Amino acid sequence: MTGNVLRTGREEAKLTQQEAASRLGLTQAYLSMLERGRRPVTTELAALAIKVFHLPPTALPLEAGSLSTLHESSFKAELGALGYPGFSYLRGKSHHNPARLLFLALDQDSLDRRVVEALPWLAYTYPDMDWEWLTRNAKLNDRQNRLGFVVDLAEEVAEKAGNASRRKGLSQNKAQIERSRLAGEDTLSNDSMTQAERKWLRRNRPPKARHWNLLTDLDVKHLAYVPS
Repeated sequence: MTGNVLRTGREEAKLTQQEAASRLGLTQAYLSMLERGRRPVTTELAALAIKVFHLPPTALPLEAGSLSTLHESSFKAELGALGYPGFSYLRGKSHHNPARLLFLALDQDSLDRRVVEALPWLAYTYPDMDWEWLTRNAKLNDRQNRLGFVVDLAEEVAEKAGNASRRKGLSQNKAQIERSRLAGEDTLSNDSMTQAERKWLRRNRPPKARHWNLLTDLDVKHLAYVPS
């Protein structure tokens, strides 16, 4: 979260600096320095500001901590906190920006199928996430095919939901990712599958998976949250 985001959130909440500083447990002088970019907004403060100013999770920091991994249970908890119906029983406070969570999931060698099925929902539900950051990091880690496939499915979710504007935005994001599509074969966070499974998927994977050179049978018809 930048100082500008912090200031905009405060102003949209119709709070003076003094009022906001009091609710955040800060002095007005320190809040002023934060808003002007003279001090960094910590992850803890960003999470509190989101609650106080009623900001969306997309305002959470993107570069907080290591980008390498999360425990599988943490993915489920974070998705539940972001409103994913499949893990609604785990609702709590979100600690990860949706774009960062999506990247971390796509960067896993192995991930629970239930978490993988939630990824198109994440892309569909948070269309205002930082797609430039997400696409750049996917490319840097050779995960653009995984991201492109998830966005492709999310676009189909938007179509079935009758959300034309969201479908258009996802289509534009997909087109950007398409430009760097890799020719090499990959899985969708399931690198431990057997050779027999890989052989079967090469013959039977859905068209979208084939297009993105992924060995997966995931299809919109498998997603319980998609309108029938």
